[in-house]
Amino acid sequence: MSDNAPKKHLNINEVVSILPHRYPFLLVDKIIELDLEKGIIIGQKNVTINEPFFQGHFPGAPIMPGVLILEALAQAGGVMVHLKANNGKIAVLLNVNNAKFRAPVHPGDVLMLKAEGLHFSLKGGRVKVEATVNDKIVAEAEIGFALVDKTQI
Repeated sequence: MSDNAPKKHLNINEVVSILPHRYPFLLVDKIIELDLEKGIIIGQKNVTINEPFFQGHFPGAPIMPGVLILEALAQAGGVMVHLKANNGKIAVLLNVNNAKFRAPVHPGDVLMLKAEGLHFSLKGGRVKVEATVNDKIVAEAEIGFALVDKTQI
């Protein structure tokens, strides 16, 4: 792959260079597939028992909170919106529509985060997202983003 070829994946260091989130709120471990021409990104979140939210959700029967699954999906989608805009702005959550939770996510699961672009502009974007564990859909939604300067956050 030449230096000018588009990246097909992003490691954690490249993810944190795009997302402003940090521990414990960074919920994307890596991007395993990235195709800006097709508008598809697939991220990965390794869910471990060491996650701080498992201390209270729910002790003895831990499941990942649905809102954090949506946040992980939004972070993966936000990476794509940021890269598609290529203008140095940060993608921030604008709205979430048609969110559905299909199955629980447990410690030890590998959460796959897929976003497909529906619309991109210089002002933001909209993506259709789907989270899966072992190829089973656990959550889905449509998420909208606005692109803003870091100074506006």
